Amino acid sequence: DAAGSVGARPGGSGAEAARRAVSGVLLLHEVDRVAVAALLARYSIHLRVLPTNVAIPGSYWGDSEAGLIGDELYARMDTPLHSVLHEAAHFVCMNGERRAVLSQDAGGDDPEENAVCYLQILWAEVLPGVGRTRVCDDMNAWGYTFRLGCAARWFERDAADARDWLLRHAVLDSHGRLTHQCRL
Repeated sequence: DAAGSVGARPGGSGAEAARRAVSGVLLLHEVDRVAVAALLARYSIHLRVLPTNVAIPGSYWGDSEAGLIGDELYARMDTPLHSVLHEAAHFVCMNGERRAVLSQDAGGDDPEENAVCYLQILWAEVLPGVGRTRVCDDMNAWGYTFRLGCAARWFERDAADARDWLLRHAVLDSHGRLTHQCRL
């Protein structure tokens, strides 16, 4: 059941969920922002870091959560890294038609959402000082839901469908390596 492997984020407003989970998760100011921007740039995504007191344009969840408008990904220094990676992964995984009119709501179906979660975990592995364990812990803290109870177990034991999706859409090559291109 693909719909059960990753699901909706926590109940309540996104801003409530974001405030509830921000303590303890890795924030953008705690990582190598140049490395994050360089990773996103390989997919033609432009990271725009805003002052902390500014509302984030294109944020679906509000508060400090990342926002997407076209190929611009907006964040603040207090934005959780997992949010930046997740929204960027939505950009990569959506089709070109949706990408061309993207403004705040990435949309997509359950298989695509699974692929988004898988990709954000892969990206965490290539970012200095981040890694799979940390981003999975942060995803759990935020409230992502997985059949096996946590992001790490899902990634290790139950994400073949997500990996296959990324392979089919040329986001990963036949060896499971990042192609650094958006969904074809």
